[in-house]
Amino acid sequence: MRHNKKFNHLGRTASHRSAMLANMACSLIKHKRITTTVAKAKALKKFVEPLLTKAKEDTTNSRRVVFSNLQDKYAVTELFKEISLKIADRPGGYTRIIKTGNRLGDNAEMCFIELVDYNDNMLKEKVVKKTRTRRSRKSTGTTDAASGVEDAQVVDDEPKAE
Repeated sequence: MRHNKKFNHLGRTASHRSAMLANMACSLIKHKRITTTVAKAKALKKFVEPLLTKAKEDTTNSRRVVFSNLQDKYAVTELFKEISLKIADRPGGYTRIIKTGNRLGDNAEMCFIELVDYNDNMLKEKVVKKTRTRRSRKSTGTTDAASGVEDAQVVDDEPKAE
C-alpha cells in the first residue's frame, strides 16, 4: 500500500534528483524565471520555497543550511542580499507556475516557474486594476425625473440671430 508516499521521484535516483533540484533552484535564483516541465516545477517549488523562507533571516546558521542544499555560493549571496529584501514582507508563496503548453518532441506539459516579486508585468496589472459596475444608474449630470433629460447635456442647435 502507498500510505503517505506522495513524493514525486521524477524517474531518478535520490542523488540525481537532489542534484537536479539544487541546480534548478540555483538557476531560478540567478535568472528569476526558468522554463521546465510541470512535474519538475512542482517538485522545485516544494524544494525552493523553504529555502526562501530560511533566507529571510540573515544568520550564519541559515546561510549554512541554504548552502548545504544549494552548493553554490554565488546563488546563496544573491539570495541573501537581493531576493530576501524583496520577499521580506511576503508571508509565503514566493514562486508562480505558469503553464505554456506542450513540448513539440514528446508532448510534455511545459511551464515557467518564476519568482513572484520579480515579474514587473504582473505587478503593474495589480496596481492599475479598477473596479467598475456595469448596471449603475448613476450619471454625472443632474436628471429631470419627469422627462429624463439631463441638464448638463442640453445644447442649442439653432444659431443665435443678432
